[in-house]
Amino acid sequence: MSVPLLVTVVDWSCPNCPVTCRAPHPPPGQVKMHTCPGLHMLTAPMVPAGTKCKVTAEERQEYLGAEVQKTGDDGIPYMAVRTTRDEGSDLIVNAGLARGRLSDAFDAGAGLIGPR
Repeated sequence: MSVPLLVTVVDWSCPNCPVTCRAPHPPPGQVKMHTCPGLHMLTAPMVPAGTKCKVTAEERQEYLGAEVQKTGDDGIPYMAVRTTRDEGSDLIVNAGLARGRLSDAFDAGAGLIGPR
């Protein structure tokens, strides 16, 4: 005897732009994401339709210097996207990016490859 598996489908929306979708509910701890034109083209979460919340982009507070940081379409570096609800808030952090050159590892004699 076969038993059909039921999949719950959820309507998702973004409070900052007109993007909507209908998709199965993701596993616990995960949400649907999209590139949001209302948040300067940053990656932002979608929320179940009808959820009262506010999704905001938080600008980086300190001097950027030579670090590489995610910027919005307005050129401003953003460090996080915050979703605020009545019962709490969630934060998606855009960490600074590391960069380096392979030649630096060889010039420093790090021995990453082995003896020369």
